[in-house]
Amino acid sequence: MNRRAFKATCLPGLVQQVLPESLALRHQGVAPHRPARLLRCSHQAMATVFELILPWQIQGSRWACQLFDLIDELEAQLTVYRDDSDVSRINQFAAKEAIEVETRLFELFERCEQLTRETWGAFDITAGPLIRAWGFWKRKGEVPTPSERQQAWQRVGMHRVILDRSRRSIRFATQGVELNLGSIGKGYALDRCFEVLREMEVSAALMHAGGSSVRAVGHPLGAGGRGWPVGIRHPWDAQRRLAIVRLRDRALATSAATYQYFEYNRRKLGHLLDPRSGWPAEGVASATAIARTAAEADALATAFYVLGLEKTRRYCALHPDVGAIVLLDDSEVPVVINLPESEVQVLTSN
Repeated sequence: MNRRAFKATCLPGLVQQVLPESLALRHQGVAPHRPARLLRCSHQAMATVFELILPWQIQGSRWACQLFDLIDELEAQLTVYRDDSDVSRINQFAAKEAIEVETRLFELFERCEQLTRETWGAFDITAGPLIRAWGFWKRKGEVPTPSERQQAWQRVGMHRVILDRSRRSIRFATQGVELNLGSIGKGYALDRCFEVLREMEVSAALMHAGGSSVRAVGHPLGAGGRGWPVGIRHPWDAQRRLAIVRLRDRALATSAATYQYFEYNRRKLGHLLDPRSGWPAEGVASATAIARTAAEADALATAFYVLGLEKTRRYCALHPDVGAIVLLDDSEVPVVINLPESEVQVLTSN
C-alpha cells in the first residue's frame, strides 16, 4: 500500500491523543507512577490492532504513519490469507521448485528453523496442514478423523523445508507442506518497526499488536527510570491481570487459548496445536515469554504453551536471557522463571 492510499484510508482512524500517563497506563492495567504526556497511535493490520505509545513528540504522528506503512507491507508479504503474498507463493510452488526470496524473509525462515530445533519441535511454522485439519483456519474448531489428522501430520515438520543460503531459496521436500507465520509474524513486524525507531533515534517507545505481542525501548517519563508497565491478561477473566512486567529494551508475548477453543469429551481443545503429536496442547492456561526481540518472544510463548512447565524451565535454564511466566490449568498462581522481582509483579486477585 503506498503512502497516499495509507493516509486516505488510515489516518482518519488513527487514535492520536496526548494523554496523561494515568489514563495511558490504565489501558495496560496498572497504576501510574506520576503524570506524563503520551502520544498513542493505532492501526488495524494482521487481524489485530497495532498501537504505538511514546512520550509526546510533535513528529510522533509522522513516525506512526511510516511504521504503519511498513506493517502493511509486511502483512502483504507474510499473510496466508492473500494468494499473491510471498508466503502463499512459496506454499503454492516450493514443492515443485526452489523459490528465491528476499534477504530479510529468508533470514526469518532461518530463525524459525533454529527456534524449532531449540524448542524440541514445539514451535513449527509448518503446522498449517494441522491448523486446517482441526478447523482453526476458519475459526471453526472440530476434531478431525484419525485419517485426516495423520495425513496432515505427515506434511508437518521443518525437516521437510530445505533452505539454501547460497541461493537464498526455499524448497519443500514433501508435497503439501504449508508455512504459516501466524505464531511469529506480529513479533517480526514489531522488530522491524523498532529498527526504524532506532534509526530515528527514538529513545523511549512501546508498541504492541493486540496486547499479546509487545516490544519496548527505554522507559516512560515519570516511571522513575523503570521500564514500561505491561499487564498480562488473565486467561479466564478479561477484567483481571495475571501479572505486570516492567519492560525495558526487551519484548514480551503471551499465548493462551482464551477465545479459540471448543469442548470435546469434557476436554477444552484450543487452537494452539502441538506439531509433534498433531493434537491441541493441554495443561497450560497461559504462557508468556520475555526475550530480546518480539519475534523470539512470539515464538517462545507458543513453544512454552506447548512444552508445559518443566520443559519451559529446562529451556530457560539453557537460555538465561529468556524469562517466562506460566499459568497451569489447575493453578491460580503463575510460575515465574528467570525474572527478578523488580521486573515482575504477580497479581493473585484484583
